[in-house]
Amino acid sequence: MRVLIAEDQVLLREGLARLFQDGGHQVLAAVGDAEQLVLAAREHLGAGADRADLIVVDVRMPPTFTDEGARAAREIKQAHPETGVLVLSQHIDTTHAMSLVPLGGFGYLLKDRVLAVQDFLAAAQRVADGGSALDPQVVGALMTPRPTDDPLGRLSEREREVLTLMAQGLNNPAIARRLVVSERTVEGHVRHVLLKLGLAESDDGHRRVLAVLAHLRGQVTRP
Repeated sequence: MRVLIAEDQVLLREGLARLFQDGGHQVLAAVGDAEQLVLAAREHLGAGADRADLIVVDVRMPPTFTDEGARAAREIKQAHPETGVLVLSQHIDTTHAMSLVPLGGFGYLLKDRVLAVQDFLAAAQRVADGGSALDPQVVGALMTPRPTDDPLGRLSEREREVLTLMAQGLNNPAIARRLVVSERTVEGHVRHVLLKLGLAESDDGHRRVLAVLAHLRGQVTRP
């Protein structure tokens, strides 16, 4: 996997670079602000370039530390939809996440997830491969109970666990490993979750994530 990194904190930037390198991946560039990221993307995503598979970018970077990274990520993703984009943040901001998830090959993780190295690298690889990886706390924010006739209230505790993992981008085998149950058991839970939420089943992992997130945001139209 070939990676571009944009993070203004020097120690974290260098730590991310070393983490990817130690995992056998190639870091093409590691920069400190969104402007440099855009320039690096032009160099490594242009015709004939040694193309990056994944861009890892902090949401807030110089000069204003608001949403420079998120805006740069959106610009790059729209110009190069085949490139994975993994956004890192210290805070939950579902606005940025929801604007980019529909493009596919997108992840949104809180920065402390980097400490779980293997899980982080697995999420990064999933995004580079065109899948999704959403932080459990982001998913949790989307799953905040809503009043009156909320379909989420129909789910059992185990089904809610499965739904949370689905929305993070995990496939059935990965969910089975996380919950220490059989794949057949997970298949049954997934089927019940989608049935109770009025969503069509799909073998496409990204489409399944989109369907679940769309429902959690109250924007699903019945198939």
